[in-house]
Amino acid sequence: MIETDTTQHDYWPTCGHSLLRDNGQGHLVITDDFLRWLLQRPELAPIAASCPPELALHDRLINQPRSVISEADLATLRDRDAAENYAVWSRFRARLLAKPSLEASYLALFQGQGVDVPPLLVQQLTQVLLRHILGTAATPLQVRVAEMLFRVQSISVQEDGSVMAADRETVERFATTGGFGSLGEWLHQGGATLRTAELDVLHADNAQAYWARSESFDWVVCMNRGEPALNALCDVLKKWVAHFLGVQVRIQTESEIEDDQWVWHTGLDAQSSAILNALYQGQDVATEQMQRMMCLFKLDFESPQDMRADLQGKPVYLGMAVDERKCLQLKPQNLLINLPLAQRS
Repeated sequence: MIETDTTQHDYWPTCGHSLLRDNGQGHLVITDDFLRWLLQRPELAPIAASCPPELALHDRLINQPRSVISEADLATLRDRDAAENYAVWSRFRARLLAKPSLEASYLALFQGQGVDVPPLLVQQLTQVLLRHILGTAATPLQVRVAEMLFRVQSISVQEDGSVMAADRETVERFATTGGFGSLGEWLHQGGATLRTAELDVLHADNAQAYWARSESFDWVVCMNRGEPALNALCDVLKKWVAHFLGVQVRIQTESEIEDDQWVWHTGLDAQSSAILNALYQGQDVATEQMQRMMCLFKLDFESPQDMRADLQGKPVYLGMAVDERKCLQLKPQNLLINLPLAQRS
């Protein structure tokens, strides 16, 4: 069992959270400094080949991050990919500034006609919001499993039956470079055999080492039922729901759904959504597809009055599943837009 640490910790220091302002009611407000920070992302930051109009546009936005980007501005850019990136940025910035808080803007991204901004930006906002919601008193395990809400995980089953989750990007990087960076990649391309990377498994004895490497995304966690990681994930999801929706819920793992009154479910990812939908409709689900289901959860509202009147007291089932590549890509927004909430005046 990983012990609770009451020491306050900073983590994910470069995620942009420190550049936002609290509105005094626990929600975040967009600042010019945060917009400037987003403008420094690789997709928008100038490169050596950037033309003078692109350099001038970027410089103007750094100085005035809410400055209008006109069609005439985009027409002057020689690199059409850069022009498209600035058009996307303009639309994304408008979505951010259309609401009084980052939380409200984030929710609005998933409403209406669907998401019209790149997944990378959605993941960036998810990380920032999780940093705010978990605060400085979170445990290393809570922060590590929170990574799963904005970074794709590679899932593997060990010979002893342990189900392990590792950051996919980190796994792929080590597979290519052996942990030696660009030198490792060069050696790999030359046919050299690189050492096998052994990523650390987060457990009670090494948990405090997480803080110094919080942005390395190189910790592995065991996701078996009964292990602390799944309980930590339940805690993170409860905090996520409470912060956005203002309702208190209980979330626990389930081995299967044995409920004659199963009335509501939502997948935490596209794979589990498809499986749960098929099962709910009485359809046959292929064995191979069922084997992708990593875990089931049951969500109960602390106050039944927070649910739709016709569903009060009934549980909501949640699913978590990998795709055919054994990758887990959670969509935490599903938990915000798919719960059967009571109508609010």
